[in-house]
Amino acid sequence: MIKIGILGGGQLGYMFLQNALQYPCEISILDPAADAPCAPHAHHFVQGDFKDYETVIAFGKDLDAIGIEIEHVNVEALRYLKSIGKRVVPDPEALAIIQDKGVQKEFYVKNNIPTAPYFGLDNWEELKSKQEVNYPIFQKSRKDGYDGKGVQFLRSEADLDKMLKSPSIFETPANLDREIAVVTVADHLGNIVTYPTVEFIINEEYNLLDYLLIPSSLSKEITDRAEAIARDVVKALQSPGVFAVEMFVNKDQSIWVNETASRVHNSGHSTIEAAYSSQFDQMLRTLMQLPLGSTKLFATSAMVNLIGAEGETGPAVIENIEEVLAIPGTYLHWYQKTITKPGRKMGHVTLVNDDIEQLKQNIKQVNSTIKVVAKK
Repeated sequence: MIKIGILGGGQLGYMFLQNALQYPCEISILDPAADAPCAPHAHHFVQGDFKDYETVIAFGKDLDAIGIEIEHVNVEALRYLKSIGKRVVPDPEALAIIQDKGVQKEFYVKNNIPTAPYFGLDNWEELKSKQEVNYPIFQKSRKDGYDGKGVQFLRSEADLDKMLKSPSIFETPANLDREIAVVTVADHLGNIVTYPTVEFIINEEYNLLDYLLIPSSLSKEITDRAEAIARDVVKALQSPGVFAVEMFVNKDQSIWVNETASRVHNSGHSTIEAAYSSQFDQMLRTLMQLPLGSTKLFATSAMVNLIGAEGETGPAVIENIEEVLAIPGTYLHWYQKTITKPGRKMGHVTLVNDDIEQLKQNIKQVNSTIKVVAKK
């Protein structure tokens, strides 16, 4: 039986486990939190720091394959594990590219992948004296950004006091029409498959993500280009694994790659119910060197994040779950996090329905009904 280790035991690892435990494999999880969602469910759970070299070596040395559910792990340890014959997915060299946004942008330019114009500064204060800066501009910390953290929007020189105090890249904002993503999978033989393009629907009133839609409502010409770009990115990374290539569609219909995640991703969650083989099943297949699954969809679907409500911190409770689950084609995914906090991802709801107008009505009902609060 193949022994697989995953660095990270959060919600992505938890959803991976739900699928992986159906296969003939033994799963070990490394996470710093004793109450990580994966802790009660893995065959073996190790509490430890996945950023620490010695900890990762000790965790992986007796395993057959090592994967990740978070990018902020010790790459040098993964390089060593690969050197002693362990299967590491994604390849440590691909992960090293993704971990550093400056290196990632250089990678796009080198491989002729369309991306936003940018420049990098190791000393962030140099922006104050840099000539001919065209504001507004996005500052992105080169390392450790996650879920919107490590990004600052600078509208003008008046915002310079808000700059992130770390080596950064500075990007020209997209003339945005739509945000999209393509979840792309590569195996150890170089075969590459893509899921249909995912569309991010933004709530204009609150400027927040409302829901994800797959397949997108965009034209086939645009989605064909997006999926080709995603394949180009993954081919150039030369690594097996699951990759989420996030992109901007500009108003002139050009496409820019924003960032790539070298792991299963929020944008692929509804593949659990809506696709022949989910992104988590594909992750397991790449680790076990099994044939890739089909990315064909059963139906149109949407995913709505369940976020901790404002002003609510404490043991998590979902309100009005009965009303939501009365909607046909509704699936709840609760991430088993014990404590809710404002803005924390606590779960998601997938809605499956080929009638797009009915699907939109169902999404509105979920958004207006379900709430994650702290137990009183």
